[in-house]
Amino acid sequence: MPSILIADRDANERIGIGWLITSCAIPYDQAYAAATMAEVIECMESHRPDVLCLELDMIGRGEWETLKLLVEQYRPLVLVMTAEATFERAMQGIELNSRDLWLKPQTPETIRRVLTRYCQERNDGKMVGCEAQGKVGGVDPVSYLELFFPKQKSSRPYPLLLAQLEDSNRHPELLRFLEAYPFREPPILLPLSDAIVGIFSVEDSDPLPHLQQVGKRLLRDWEATFDDPLSLVMYHSDTHMEDLNQTYIDASQALHIRFFKGYRQVSVVRNRIAWTMIDPFLSPSEQRSWIDMLHDGNKEELKQWMYRQFFYKEEPYPEPGLLRIRLTSILAQVRRYMKAHGLDHGKVEEGYHRVFETILYSPILYRIVQELLLFIYSLIDSVHHQKEEARVDLIELAIRYIEGRYTDPDLRLEDVARHVDRSPAYFSTLLSKRQGISFRQLLNNLRMKEAQRLLLETSLSVQEVAMRTGFVNPNYFSKIFKEKTGTTPRLLRNQKKV
Repeated sequence: MPSILIADRDANERIGIGWLITSCAIPYDQAYAAATMAEVIECMESHRPDVLCLELDMIGRGEWETLKLLVEQYRPLVLVMTAEATFERAMQGIELNSRDLWLKPQTPETIRRVLTRYCQERNDGKMVGCEAQGKVGGVDPVSYLELFFPKQKSSRPYPLLLAQLEDSNRHPELLRFLEAYPFREPPILLPLSDAIVGIFSVEDSDPLPHLQQVGKRLLRDWEATFDDPLSLVMYHSDTHMEDLNQTYIDASQALHIRFFKGYRQVSVVRNRIAWTMIDPFLSPSEQRSWIDMLHDGNKEELKQWMYRQFFYKEEPYPEPGLLRIRLTSILAQVRRYMKAHGLDHGKVEEGYHRVFETILYSPILYRIVQELLLFIYSLIDSVHHQKEEARVDLIELAIRYIEGRYTDPDLRLEDVARHVDRSPAYFSTLLSKRQGISFRQLLNNLRMKEAQRLLLETSLSVQEVAMRTGFVNPNYFSKIFKEKTGTTPRLLRNQKKV
């Protein structure tokens, strides 16, 4: 009977696997346990177990080469376990010639089934397939090694399923779902850090229609239980000369279709994706258009431009990387707009960097477009508010200037406009809009207010009051005074005497 070494830092894992071996009567002659790499090395040298069930995460940097030498020397059948669904862990399993890679936590049924098969392999002296290595349609062994490294050309294609969640941390849950799913012909499942690969056997000359139905049913059943957005690619190449590695590379390109379609989709792909090549940079005329649209603050025009450029509804699609570059080219124009209005600091600057990261890393194009548009809208609003505040400040500055000089009979609209660095026409329009009166009315109001004070509080003559309030002609002063107050300067003074 074969023996097995269960190497895991977690005592519960060691005890649990040992209990499964005993309770399910899996015929291992001896089950050893190790909690450290030192114990693994000691057990390998002393007992030479036939099967090694090893937690990859327990291997230290200085222990890796020793472990590989031991595996090469004693040639146990290796199963590796990890809590990290990463490419690095998969490569470590390949280096150990691992027959299976488990993502923790695994179901007891999967553990029982795999360990039973391993035991039978050792008893029979055969190397038949299991979950991470097997035969598709009775030919060509399939494992991580074939997936990641080129091999001789194949005489038959490999139909693939690629499943990807938006939250890759949930892939262990997706793997358990796929392992338990009632496929008519279960695929070999190879979990990776960014997706789960399923490899089907080939019976039909064109398996894609069947795979499309499988994908639709799979997506429907997943969404009936889970909320996590799932994207599926069903890939089959008409080229029979591609090995599994090339097929996987081509199928992986099809995963990027979600950039345009989003998640909760099944993409059925025949052969490799032919992306359309585009110029990723804005032309000089496009740069000018963006500058004009930003300074005009026309949100609807900006939105329609973005929709025309980036909302693709059918193939062939542009290469996603080139679109990201084009979006950063647009963001460069937005950056110029920010700097022109002094908005490259504080929360606006933080928002700019968030949008930049969204352009680089967001998996969905329409999300990038929406985030960029919302940021641009907020910039336009900030600039508009900034201009409004500047206009208010400009009028206040002008009024203070007039209040200090209204006694000057030569004070003119042009003088005040020059003081606030605006054209006379623009300033006159802005003053009327903000104050509801013209420059001349504002000036006369200030002069009349001061004239009333002088007439009531001093004994200055009407002529002297006129001179002190900016009127050269006393008669004209009296006329304007009566228009504003309803009485003459003399009558107002006489009322004081009464």
